[in-house]
Amino acid sequence: MLTTKNGLLFIGLETCCRGPVESDLAHAPEEVNEHYPGANQDLLRECRILVLAVITTWRWDRSDQLPNGRRLGTEWLSQIRAALDRNGLVTRG
Repeated sequence: MLTTKNGLLFIGLETCCRGPVESDLAHAPEEVNEHYPGANQDLLRECRILVLAVITTWRWDRSDQLPNGRRLGTEWLSQIRAALDRNGLVTRG
């Protein structure tokens, strides 16, 4: 929590990391992309896949309390595989 002239401001450090702007954009709604025309679209696609992989992994945490979390995890895992295949990224060892 930070105290600001407009009141308290919650700062979540969960996704705090050092990296390219594409990593930050991957956590934001896709509409934000248009404000960053210089962003590397290939890297942004890969970062979005990584973000989806992280939140998908959380669905198998025994203490996960997200309603329908396991079902969402399975659904998102399929989305990850499809995105990897669509983008020509390696999915099988």
